[in-house]
Amino acid sequence: DIPASTPLSDQISKALKKRGMNFVGTTIIYAYLLAVGVVNDHWVGCWRHGA
Repeated sequence: DIPASTPLSDQISKALKKRGMNFVGTTIIYAYLLAVGVVNDHWVGCWRHGA
């Protein structure tokens, strides 16, 4: 299964919430990290994994 969050997204989410931001849950942060290329959640056999 592909996770909906990572320890990094949990940490960033907590830090942003502590600073007063709203709508920055761990899943939203994880999606952002995927979009900017920080996290690669493609399976090893997927053609996009190494890209």
